[in-house]
Amino acid sequence: MLDPSSSEEESEELVEEESGKEPLAPAAARLSPSRPGEGPGGGGGGGGAGGGGSAGGLQPGGRGSSAARPASPSPSVASEKEKDELERLQREEEERKKKLQLYVFVMRCIAYPFNAKQPTDMARRQQKISKQQLQTIKDRFQAFLNGETQIVADEAFINAVQSYYEVFLKSDRVARMVQSGGCSANDSREVFKKHIEKRVRSLPEIDGLSKETVLSSWMAKFDAIYRGEEDPRKQQARMTASAASELILSKEQLYEMFQNILGIKKFEHQLLYNACQLDNPDEQAAQIRRELDGRLQMAEQIAKERKFPKFVSKEMENMYIEELKSSVNLLMANLESMPVSKGGSEFKLQKLKRSHNTSIIDMGEENENQLSKSDVVLSFSLEVVIMEVQGLKSLAPNRIVYCTMEVEGGEKLQTDQAEASKPTWGTQGDFTTTHALPAVKVKLFTESTGVLALEDKELGRVVLHPTPNSPKQSEWHKMTVSKNCPDQDLKIKLAVRMDKPQNMKHSGYLWAIGKNVWKRWKKRFFVLVQVSQYTFAMCSYREKKAEPQELLQLDGYTVDYTDPQPGLDGGRTFFNAVKEGDTVIFASDDEQDRILWVQAMYRATGQSHKPVPPTQVQKLNAKGGNVPQIDAPISQFYADRAQKHGMDEFISSNPCNFDHASLFEMVQRLTLDHRLNDSYSCLGWFSPGQVFVLDEYCARNGVRGCHRHLCYLRDLLERAENGAMIDPTLLHYSFAFCASHVHGNSQLMAELLGGSQPSADGEGGKASAAETETKKDSKKESKKKKEPKTQPNPEPKRPDGIGTVTVDEKERFEEIKERLRVLLENQITHFRYCFPFGRPEGALKATLSLLERVLMKDIVTPVPQEEVKTVIRKCLEQAALVNYTRLSEYAKIEENVGRLVTPAKKLEDTIRLAELVIEVLQQNEEHHAEAFAWWSDLMVEHAETFLSLFAVDMDAALEVQPPDTWDSFPLFQLINDSLRSDYNLCNGKFHKHLQDLFAPLVVRYVDLMESSIAQSIHRGFERESWEPVKSLTSNLPNVNLPNVNLPKVPNLPVNIPLGIPQMPSFSAPSWMAAIYDSDNGSGTSEDMFWKLDALQTFIRDLHWPEEEFGKHLEQRLKLMASDMIESCVKRTRIAFEVKLQKTSRSTDFRVPQSICTMFNVMVDAKAQSTKLCSMEMGQEHQYHSKIDELIEETVKEMITLLVAKFVTILEGVLAKLSRYDEGTLFSSFLSFTVKAASKYVDVPKPGMDVADAYVTFVRHSQDVLRDKVNEEMYIERLFDQWYTSSMSVVCTWLTDRMDLQLHIYQLKTLIRIVKKTYRDFRLQGVLDSTLNSKTYETIRNRLTVEEATASVSEGGGLQGITMKDSDEEDEEDD
Repeated sequence: MLDPSSSEEESEELVEEESGKEPLAPAAARLSPSRPGEGPGGGGGGGGAGGGGSAGGLQPGGRGSSAARPASPSPSVASEKEKDELERLQREEEERKKKLQLYVFVMRCIAYPFNAKQPTDMARRQQKISKQQLQTIKDRFQAFLNGETQIVADEAFINAVQSYYEVFLKSDRVARMVQSGGCSANDSREVFKKHIEKRVRSLPEIDGLSKETVLSSWMAKFDAIYRGEEDPRKQQARMTASAASELILSKEQLYEMFQNILGIKKFEHQLLYNACQLDNPDEQAAQIRRELDGRLQMAEQIAKERKFPKFVSKEMENMYIEELKSSVNLLMANLESMPVSKGGSEFKLQKLKRSHNTSIIDMGEENENQLSKSDVVLSFSLEVVIMEVQGLKSLAPNRIVYCTMEVEGGEKLQTDQAEASKPTWGTQGDFTTTHALPAVKVKLFTESTGVLALEDKELGRVVLHPTPNSPKQSEWHKMTVSKNCPDQDLKIKLAVRMDKPQNMKHSGYLWAIGKNVWKRWKKRFFVLVQVSQYTFAMCSYREKKAEPQELLQLDGYTVDYTDPQPGLDGGRTFFNAVKEGDTVIFASDDEQDRILWVQAMYRATGQSHKPVPPTQVQKLNAKGGNVPQIDAPISQFYADRAQKHGMDEFISSNPCNFDHASLFEMVQRLTLDHRLNDSYSCLGWFSPGQVFVLDEYCARNGVRGCHRHLCYLRDLLERAENGAMIDPTLLHYSFAFCASHVHGNSQLMAELLGGSQPSADGEGGKASAAETETKKDSKKESKKKKEPKTQPNPEPKRPDGIGTVTVDEKERFEEIKERLRVLLENQITHFRYCFPFGRPEGALKATLSLLERVLMKDIVTPVPQEEVKTVIRKCLEQAALVNYTRLSEYAKIEENVGRLVTPAKKLEDTIRLAELVIEVLQQNEEHHAEAFAWWSDLMVEHAETFLSLFAVDMDAALEVQPPDTWDSFPLFQLINDSLRSDYNLCNGKFHKHLQDLFAPLVVRYVDLMESSIAQSIHRGFERESWEPVKSLTSNLPNVNLPNVNLPKVPNLPVNIPLGIPQMPSFSAPSWMAAIYDSDNGSGTSEDMFWKLDALQTFIRDLHWPEEEFGKHLEQRLKLMASDMIESCVKRTRIAFEVKLQKTSRSTDFRVPQSICTMFNVMVDAKAQSTKLCSMEMGQEHQYHSKIDELIEETVKEMITLLVAKFVTILEGVLAKLSRYDEGTLFSSFLSFTVKAASKYVDVPKPGMDVADAYVTFVRHSQDVLRDKVNEEMYIERLFDQWYTSSMSVVCTWLTDRMDLQLHIYQLKTLIRIVKKTYRDFRLQGVLDSTLNSKTYETIRNRLTVEEATASVSEGGGLQGITMKDSDEEDEEDD
């Protein structure tokens, strides 16, 4: 290939000066700028380059050794340092020149794109969070939690923020994600939103306040905390501007971006921009045409010399040439589709494979594309502005004058009227014409004053022939007037502007002569017309003609400067257009016009030879001498300026002579570095502007799509391996592209070699299906290439239309495939740390999908699911070990190794570790389960493996616990509550191990508790005082069991520190709040009921997962409760009877508190039996009914005993009254004594003290029982039986004295006792049916009769006591 640092116009000295720029030319082998081993010495030519290459290979070792040795004045060491420094400077200079050359190519892609455009369908990237921003965010949330902000929030929101702060913001995994550049502000917001959704859903419903309103309110508060004191309007404006730049960039922004990417200085950009004429689209289109022509020539040269890359199959060599030509044809078609005029000719080329060089394509094809005169008709816009007229002297000042204007063949326009004293208008007329040399007529009129005048009088006229090159400013023109007009010196000020059509590239007057056209040497008006991107014509026009008089189609012509031709008079500077068999000579009147014509025709012909003005040749030959240039154009000035600063070599270099594969590799790598360091969390995706430039570069310079994606994959892998966050979807897209290219084309060639003819929808259909599948996974990526037009090829097209596969591409693909597999397996192994909290969204799922794609042997054969499953299983097994190791380190369990740690401390650490383990499992389920949806069974295995590692530490901690201690039960409850709610882990391997571990402990605990309760009942009742227990619930948790070695109920809710949110927390059991409403039970019974209830609640709260063992525990506890309550009831019955036997039998008897307490024990026993003895299953009534029967029988017996006691007391009273029976000695003596004494002193009513004592006893007993016994039903039964028994005793006593008249004292006492008893029991709620029984009626009748008899015999002896109701008696009672 040619050296791009030299050009045809440069002298030998310039070539020698720039010989050091050899590395810009491609070497025989492909050079990768990212590989330090392939340095600038790869270009051949002399020992300098070779030495540089070898020194580069030894350089790191040399530097290391020189740095290790002390400074020495040895000349050899000094020269070695100087040599290293010189080599470093040379490498830097070579790198700078390479970037400058690369920037020239990039600038041209930006200036005139014709293949790609900036995609608008790419996903918008979010702002990246840096380390400093993360710390600022932490500080803002901490300030909110400390109450240092003005944000008002409720407790629920503060708890949510606290949890978010502890779990997310302070997580080391988030810090790693920030460091990797993959954490965006949107990620942190989405994590918080997901974090609070469950919390808000669990809140109670509030009327008028929906959950959505709460969510939006919380998110608004979160945004306020996140934003801090910043003004939201400024932030929104800044975000809007940055978002716009993320979507689409202007050319100036693209230039600036790639200046930063390639390290180009601003003044270098300006030099290159001006010298390359990037603002001239014609020059850029001409440059593209020359490049495409050069690529066609290169393809022919490769085919001729057989210098092919090494392909996987020899048959691909011919296909390679066709691909090169096809790609150029596609570019030609794209260029041809670019608009060249607005509403211009519809002429289009009919064939793409046309000639710019007669050595390639047959000349005969030209006739098929000959232009006709109608193809080059132009459309011009003219603006005619009439300013004013001078020289009107003969007209009266008030005469009206006006002007008309017209373009030959068009409509006529008229100005406003003006007075002759002030003929000014400033009127503009707009015209459209197809004449290249139009005639513009302007006439001046005055209104005729004659009555018979039909037309106004013309005072003068002027005819102009403007061209696009005519001056645009207004000028004075002398008007042509008639001979009889008195004003012969009329002048008019006009401005005529003729716009140049977009497809007219140059125009002006030239002298010309040719063989076939313009056969006479004559000055004509020429226009260079662009019909399409590849068709130009030189046309000569006459005045007032739309079509050209003659035209020359410039296809195949070469334009150049020439010396003056002898024998041709006219014209001062000459140039010609030469083609085989024809030469056309042109001449202009000045040098600048000639240079402009040659430059315009040079762009039109697409020739490779660049004409050099004679003035520049003279300057080069003079070796910098000051030779004046005559009328040099501004473009030449910029070119000279660029040459002065050493930029000419980059501008004039031939792009076809460069290894664009290595150059693109370099620019893509630098662009990726720039992208990863900007303020967006791009995850490796280029911005739309970057994609646009890279797409255009690849298409314009023929960079193979597979090479592009292989380089991209390698760069992305390097950064991912170094900790950067790369989107797996992006890796998937590029990998699928390369796989489809390498495997698809290789299989296709194998089929062709095997003799099978591929069908149109065979392999190609599979490849396109693979591509379609990939694009579905990566909708955010823009389309990389335009589809080429269908060619008559039997083989189907690949994703980029390339069917050849080089050996280098296949080898690099296999290498990258292996690296990618290792990376993906590592990411899956570390999925908690590579994708923390499921961010970036969908990345883990895409990683699994990509791994399945990487494991495929080709693009059509799906990998067996078992093979994928095996790989993922292995990764997740390692992930369990990694996660648990890091978790143990975080929990600082390992710090205790080798130290004496108490069992309690070890158990506390294990509980803390269990909380973290459960948190990890919950986070895996919440954030990663969706990604592993297809492999949910593997995630279950991963969780079991993870738990099995925890089981080792758990078992070790439990082994060192002393026997018969129950502090480990919270550990079981914590883990079991988490596992039993997980469908996959419930009764899994670890869960069963946990049950096997704790089942003996639970059984032992229940055994000891049963023995403890039994002993407490026995000893308690022996020492029982039967005093009521007051405020028992306040000290129940501290009740100790009788035997200090026996267990007590674990104090679950108090001493367990819970630091992790969303963990199962221990709450106070329901029985801790208020066990009983009564406060009159005995200490023994209350203690027993509390222990039984506490034991059952504790076992129930264990939620034993195995149903059979759980039922066994329940049944055993119910049976235990039944036995214990039965024992308590029997002991109470015995104590009740003993207590009654020890009490008084007189009316001094008062119901003791202990009797009421015993009744309350029965009440509590009945209430607790329903709760403690009933089963939910078939045995529900077995123990419950048995205990109920026992309690009922016992209560009956206790009531009977107590009533018997009351009856005994009543019998004692009646026994006293029996002494007054009629006929007894004692009765007579008492009667005589009372009568005798009543004469001298006031004797009390006999018998009233006995009656009052009994009534007081009854009332007191009733009040005590009513107040102290808690069961109303028992009181009613007791009162009913007491009343009935009392009435029966009185009735029996009266019956025994049926034949005797009652003594007055007996009568009065009985009346008082019976009446008061009746009334008191009626007040206590005894029913009337019971009160008014036959027994009571019998007693009432007898006492009424006795009362009547006593009234007659005794007179006033009753002293107002009667069976009749009276108010006096009521008052007396009161």
